[in-house]
Amino acid sequence: MKKPKNNRVILSFICFIFGMMLAFSYQYTKKEAAKRNVTDRQWQKEYEYRQQLIQIQKENRKLKNELVQKQNEVTEMENALANQQKAHTNLAKQAEKLRMYVGESKVKGKGIEVTLSDASYIPSEQSATDYIVHEQHVFKVIHELLISGAEAIAINGQRISHRSYIVCNGPVIEVDGTQHAAPFIISAIGNPDVLISALNIAGGITDQLVQDNITVKIDRKEEIVLDPIFPVHRP
Repeated sequence: MKKPKNNRVILSFICFIFGMMLAFSYQYTKKEAAKRNVTDRQWQKEYEYRQQLIQIQKENRKLKNELVQKQNEVTEMENALANQQKAHTNLAKQAEKLRMYVGESKVKGKGIEVTLSDASYIPSEQSATDYIVHEQHVFKVIHELLISGAEAIAINGQRISHRSYIVCNGPVIEVDGTQHAAPFIISAIGNPDVLISALNIAGGITDQLVQDNITVKIDRKEEIVLDPIFPVHRP
């Protein structure tokens, strides 16, 4: 009678142990599965983040290239504007220089004054014309000053231009219709050293004028101011 009872006890103990093993196996499997699920999700997130980072890096490289291109375009535009501004500045200077040459603008600068006077002694009235200043004498001085680099010239304060004319009218000369009597003061703006040297060269204009009984005086001026020939109105 005791033997069956012992068998039941043993069988119950075995079932208990087996149940504990099943429970442990279930819990372990469940935990491992949970771990794998967490690991898979983390890996998926990391992969997504990595892909996003790669995409962002690509976009950054693309934007950087575009930025470099835009900077090059801006540099080219700045250079073009600088060249254009320089060209406009040069044109403005050339225009001002041309206005100065034609007498449309007021000018100021260093230069010289050449005074041509009639001879102080005239032997006889019959030969008086041989001892006074004529328009050709004035022309000679003006021509020499121009080819020597004079920027602006005036006769007795009257500005002359490329269209000016000078004629002799008895004891006076006419400059663009305005009469002037001797002495004739020819003012020229330019390098004084060059202008004086050009006039005083041996056998040059000064010697020729002296041979024609003309009194010549040359003065260096630190500043000469010449007004325009006529006012220029611009909008």
